[in-house]
Amino acid sequence: MENHTDSKCREPWNKSKLVGQKAPLKLKEIWAIRIRLELSNRIRDLALFNLAIDSKLRACDLVKLKVRDISHGNQITARAIIMQQKTGLPVHFAQLAL
Repeated sequence: MENHTDSKCREPWNKSKLVGQKAPLKLKEIWAIRIRLELSNRIRDLALFNLAIDSKLRACDLVKLKVRDISHGNQITARAIIMQQKTGLPVHFAQLAL
C-alpha cells in the first residue's frame, strides 16, 4: 500500500509554469508581428493573424474557418457570422477586408 504522506511531498505539476489565461498582446507587439509577417511575405499567416486580432476568435474557431465561410464565389462578403465552438454564440463580422 502507498503511504499518504508521500503525496504531500510531491512537487505540483504546475510549479514555476505559466498556466491559465495569458496577458493580452500589447499594441507594439501586434505591430511587430504584423511587420515581420509582411516582410517575410507570409500573406496567409498575416491574414489569419489580422482576423484573429480583429475578431477575437479562439484558436480552435480560427483554424476551422474555410474560404467559403467568408466569400461567395470570388467575392468577399460584406458580412459573415461564425459560430463559436465553445460557447455556441455567433461572432459577427462586418466589412471584411484583405
